[in-house]
Amino acid sequence: MIRSVRGTLAAVGADGAVVDVGGVGLLVHVSAQTLGRLPAVGGRVDLETHLVVREDALELFGFATAAERELFVAFIGVSGVGPRLASAICGLSDPEALRETIQLGDPKPLQRAPGVGKRTAERLVVELHDRLGPVTERARPIGGRLPGSGPVAEAQEGLLALGFTAEEVGWALADAPEGISSGELVRHALGRLRRG
Repeated sequence: MIRSVRGTLAAVGADGAVVDVGGVGLLVHVSAQTLGRLPAVGGRVDLETHLVVREDALELFGFATAAERELFVAFIGVSGVGPRLASAICGLSDPEALRETIQLGDPKPLQRAPGVGKRTAERLVVELHDRLGPVTERARPIGGRLPGSGPVAEAQEGLLALGFTAEEVGWALADAPEGISSGELVRHALGRLRRG
């Protein structure tokens, strides 16, 4: 198994990134998240990788972080989710925000990935909800409060249903006043998101 690739970024195209490793150009498929973190052509690249072996091809998928690779491996373990689809889902947001979205149990944000329909998104949430581990420290607190029940959780669910990412929701609610209703929290977050 090829676990990592280090070399020079030779080119970036629709298929992914070409990394020159000792004179050999390796085509590495990358998500939109990883693509945004690549250096300019000619720069040094250090990618975590996962090799997908098929009857007719070997495909190498690259990730900026081990956390993204871990999510990718979890996604391809779900029935009906291939490596290209898993890479597209990884490209939606950073790994912690995706993990939080799944643990909140809302499949709608996952449907923004090309090729992910309602049933696939629901399957991802159901199958991975308990397999991804606890919400991390970065994802967990929103104004010092734990998601899961109450007005904050209700506001989160509503905002995710509107199509905002978990990261955007967390940012928009971070400075929300204590003790207000879920409706007021949603209004506060929408105002903040509109202002940017």
